[in-house]
Amino acid sequence: MPQLIGFVLLVLVVFLIAGLVTGNLFYVVKQQHAVIIERLGKFHRIVGAGFHAKIPFVDRKAATVSLRTMKNGFNIDVKTEDNVTIGLEVSAQYHVSYDRGDSPQQSGVWRSYYMLQQPVAQMRDFITDALRSSIPVYTLDEVFAKKDDIARDVNDTVSEQMAAYGFTLVSTLITKIALPAEVEDSMNQINAAQRTKAAAQDLAEADRIRRVTEAVAEAEAMEKAGEGIANQRKAIAAGISDSLATIQETGVSAAEANQLFMFTQWTEMMSEFAKAGKASTVVLPSDFTQTAGVFEQMVTAQSAGRDAAVPPTPPRQ
Repeated sequence: MPQLIGFVLLVLVVFLIAGLVTGNLFYVVKQQHAVIIERLGKFHRIVGAGFHAKIPFVDRKAATVSLRTMKNGFNIDVKTEDNVTIGLEVSAQYHVSYDRGDSPQQSGVWRSYYMLQQPVAQMRDFITDALRSSIPVYTLDEVFAKKDDIARDVNDTVSEQMAAYGFTLVSTLITKIALPAEVEDSMNQINAAQRTKAAAQDLAEADRIRRVTEAVAEAEAMEKAGEGIANQRKAIAAGISDSLATIQETGVSAAEANQLFMFTQWTEMMSEFAKAGKASTVVLPSDFTQTAGVFEQMVTAQSAGRDAAVPPTPPRQ
């Protein structure tokens, strides 16, 4: 019996020395990491951050699982409802589930390691399938307008699928939408045409406003000019009336005063014509005394007009 105990102690010492020499006895787990320990090829336990020991050559660190949030980006091609093939740049943020469960086999660390051989690739396939199922119900313009809503719906769908494998999908982002060159050129031309149309409409509206403003200003100017002419004529009429009254006070008859006024107007007209007329030649009678004949014609015309305005006196019976 003592020999058996001594043999066991010897074996333990050998294991301890071998573990110390090979570094297979103690180990350290970093913060935000978990280590899966297997004993003789079978799951044994999950250890968190800190200093730990294990039995050399019996226990082994099967995997070190990071609990930090990770990012994975990839590109996919999808077709919209209006048959436009677009390229999407997708970014997924995820981490191993922090849920420990009622037993180690129900924890996120255990499931993330033992249930999927390539969990990241599987998650990418889930996201790709969800996007290719949802994008075809939207037109190209709707994809641009609702890309955040689409990404959120995809994230909710894939999160349920990846939760069974011990992963939590934090967010799914559509970071870029790439268009075929010919589609992008067509959209740019449409946008340019719309901007040109809007600019033409603005210019036309500005021209209409300018024309209306000018018309209103011209109407107001003509109204003011008419008022000025009317006031001028009133002043002239008042002046003529005052002049005739003054002349009549000297004992001149009304007819003679009217003739004198007409002659004065005629002489002033000729003077103004001589000063400001554009013609270089003025034809006058050969005998200056014949101007009286012109004046007499003006008086005769006035008398004829006055006689025509007075009805004839009926003959006596």
